[in-house]
Amino acid sequence: MTQTDRTPVLSLRDVHKSFGPVEVLHGVDLDLHAGEVLALIGENGAGKSTAMKCLAGYQAPTSGEVRVDGTPVRFSSLHDGELAGIVLIHQEFNLAEQLTVEQNVFLGRELRRGPLLDRAEMRRRTADYLARVKCDVDPGARVASLSNSQKQMVEIAKALGRDARVLVMDEPTAVLTRREADILFEQVDALRAEGTAVLFTSHKLGEVKQIADRVAVMRDGEVVRTGDAARMSEDEMATAMVGRDVSDLYPAKPGLAADAPILLRVEGLDVPGQAHGIDLQLRAGEILGLAGLVGSGRTEAMEGLCGLRPARARRIEIGGEEVRIRKPADALDKGLVYLTEDRKLKGLLLGKGMRENLTLASLARYGTFIDRDAEDVALTEAIREFDIRAGRRDALVGNLSGGNQQKLLLAKVMQSGPRILIVDEPTRGIDIGTKQQIYAYLRRLAAEGYGIVLVSSEMQEIIGLSDRVLVMRQGRIAGEVTGEAIGEDAIVRHAMGVAARVEAA
Repeated sequence: MTQTDRTPVLSLRDVHKSFGPVEVLHGVDLDLHAGEVLALIGENGAGKSTAMKCLAGYQAPTSGEVRVDGTPVRFSSLHDGELAGIVLIHQEFNLAEQLTVEQNVFLGRELRRGPLLDRAEMRRRTADYLARVKCDVDPGARVASLSNSQKQMVEIAKALGRDARVLVMDEPTAVLTRREADILFEQVDALRAEGTAVLFTSHKLGEVKQIADRVAVMRDGEVVRTGDAARMSEDEMATAMVGRDVSDLYPAKPGLAADAPILLRVEGLDVPGQAHGIDLQLRAGEILGLAGLVGSGRTEAMEGLCGLRPARARRIEIGGEEVRIRKPADALDKGLVYLTEDRKLKGLLLGKGMRENLTLASLARYGTFIDRDAEDVALTEAIREFDIRAGRRDALVGNLSGGNQQKLLLAKVMQSGPRILIVDEPTRGIDIGTKQQIYAYLRRLAAEGYGIVLVSSEMQEIIGLSDRVLVMRQGRIAGEVTGEAIGEDAIVRHAMGVAARVEAA
């Protein structure tokens, strides 16, 4: 459904945006029509989030116009945008962690009965908004106690309560399960039918095909292509995003040498309340996939193995030597590193620069009195090797795109000189071009003799990268899939408990 015959409800005209001397938007034109879903796609750093923030009033353009119903407007704040009916769901959660769900939903627009807050009505409405997105959360629960996916659904519920003419969603499905994403899309369909204009970004091009009417592709701060979603294939979208062919997303699997030494052997790993009796072995040069449904215990098992949460094991061997891992430093000392699934909260210091983040976990290499020159050399090498793109070397990490943050996190864990990497959701929330780079890097590490455990909820990622797959279900290893048998059907059967259990070797 395109509506180019109507005046756009919201648009950008020749918008430029600069941060200091760096211009990040170069003459962007965008149109949003009532009753239409426009997907804005592009690589990390292409300018999508900045364009969305200009649309919603979060940031003012340096030049150019924002138009509402064809009339130029100038928003001085996000509140001005909301008064015009434009609601932005941020990529980063915009929630007050110590307040309740109900308080967050009505923050700044509390309902009153006379001089008092009408808490009963706010709770009733909050419960209704949560029910619409099938989020089973107590309105009185503190936001800090919620999971990331629950927080995202609260953000969406909060937006539903604002009766938006335009809903702008920045990566709303990045932390959602497939079921939760489908619930969100049901709400998007309902809003579209009511005449709401919806703009959203997603790196999951299958989602774009599923929900969008039109697609606008950004690259290097410009819109390089627009068109009907139905007439644009996922490959065409990806090629437009990165300016090169990405049909060969996953590097070839060369096959594992029969005599490859065992780098890691784990017997009887228990993480109380999360994982039980985990046995696994990992060979040099192998990428071992760890699959399973959300809640199967994949992340918890690997965090326990690396000393990030209480755990015990009957035996752990690294390079044939029995080791004890009680804390992360023990794992690092033995060459075992963990790349967290949550780069923003657990992996990086967003308020610090790239240099400080890069060397934080390996400061001992840089002397008792930190050798800043050596750190700068390391940063130069990391920027080159991992293709980290930032306008300035001293940029705060929180100002980098998600893909560049992820590449910096990978560079950070490699600073400790590991032999074994456990990478948890290594491409969550990043674009297809950066995914291709990370996949190639992981395969190159394997070719150099590293051992890699890949934890991922993306089925195609597990299938495309793994030499062997262990599938977890309800905290236990439910089965193993190898070689040509690695495919969605076999993995799902084990994950759902309908295949005969195969003990991991």
